[in-house]
Amino acid sequence: MAGLFDGLVNKLTELADSTGLTDQVHQHLADLTSANGISTLLAQAEQAGLGDKVRSWIGTGENLPVSPDQLRSILSNQQVQALVDKTGLPAATILPALAQFLPAAVDHQTPGGTPPTA
Repeated sequence: MAGLFDGLVNKLTELADSTGLTDQVHQHLADLTSANGISTLLAQAEQAGLGDKVRSWIGTGENLPVSPDQLRSILSNQQVQALVDKTGLPAATILPALAQFLPAAVDHQTPGGTPPTA
């Protein structure tokens, strides 16, 4: 299964690179990991019963992994649709990659273990 997932991520990266979508994906990650984005993400995760996942990304300890299904339950339909619209890729392709990269992106934006202020 790991090989299949790695292949999917590689294909997504190749597709993003070949179509110029890398910047759009990075911009969406930047939006999700802005001060307001992290606060919103944490609130949405709390509502979904997955606040421990996002708090681990913000904290200074190990980042808990998140599955694409868990991420789908955290993100709103509008957030997922915005990413689909920006990239032209289906959610089934985007969510696994986002699940892999979002914890590290949030962690990077919160080096002191607290969300950035707006």
